[in-house]
Order: sequence, then structure tokens, then C-alpha cells
Amino acid sequence: MKIKFLVVGPLLTNCYLVISRGELLIIDPGGGIKKILREISQLKAKPKYIINTHFHWDHTFGNKIIKKLTGAKILIHEAEKDFIKFEADQFLKEGEEIKIGDSILKVLPTPGHTKGSICLLGENFIFSGDTLFKDGHGRTDLPGGSQKDLEKSLEKLKKILKPGVTVYPGHGEIFKMK
Repeated sequence: MKIKFLVVGPLLTNCYLVISRGELLIIDPGGGIKKILREISQLKAKPKYIINTHFHWDHTFGNKIIKKLTGAKILIHEAEKDFIKFEADQFLKEGEEIKIGDSILKVLPTPGHTKGSICLLGENFIFSGDTLFKDGHGRTDLPGGSQKDLEKSLEKLKKILKPGVTVYPGHGEIFKMK
């Protein structure tokens, strides 16, 4: 498995391209559509899914165009249904597994930043969206946000993430848990 990291859009969102055995997963295409499409064309892998870690526009802006041009299906957590302004192909649930090539990512709901925020847990790494950053966490003052829920989600992650696990956040630096 290979992970390609791009910073896109005006809010400097981290977009990830996950490649495994000729299949491609796009996580949080929040802007920079031409840049993302250029990278996809160079990777020579078939786009299978676009997964949004939550509904905010800076993580979903490229969904519609990238889906139209690649055929990738859009996936987002079911708790985001009332907030999204695009058509999702599949609503994710807790514990669901996403298969890309021979790699598996487990859907881990982490509400707080939004009602349906998720993390995607792999083997010794996690895509944390705006739930967890190197020096903090996402804000909770926007629609669907809850400080109480975010605190519970961070406690849940604290129990799951061991030292050395690589965290791929929605903004900022990639880091390892200490």
C-alpha cells in the first residue's frame, strides 16, 4: 500500500490518495481538483472510492467533479445525511470495513467536530480527519459539533492508538503517536 499526500483548497486541507494493488481511494478531496486529477492520472490506479471524514466543504468540495470524471463512489458516515449538499453512494456505519486492493480500513465513528465525523483505521496508521491533529483537535462550534462528543471520541482514540501509530490528519503535519 502507498499513501500520497496533497494539500488542497484555501483552508489547506490534507487530501490522501491510498493505492493498493491497482485500486485507489481518495480521502477528503476538498479543493485543488486539477491537482488531485493530475496525481490520479500519474498513479495508474483505478479510483474506487471517495471517502469524506466529515461533511465540511473543505473536505468535500471536489466530490462531484472527481466522481464524474473517475467513476469513484462517494462514501460518508450515515450521521452526516442531514448536512450534506451532495449525493452519496453509500453511507458508512461503525465497524464497516473498506477494502482497497489488499488493504482494509475500518470505519471508526468519532463524533464531535461534526455529528458523523469518522476516522479510518488501518494497520499501524489512522486517517483522523478533523478529529485529531498533531497539536490539538477540530473545532466544535459549527453545525453538528459537540465538545462533549469530541472529548469522548478523543478518549476512545487514546485507548486504540498506541505509540508509533502514524496519524494522517485533515490539516497540518502527519505525525506519530507518542
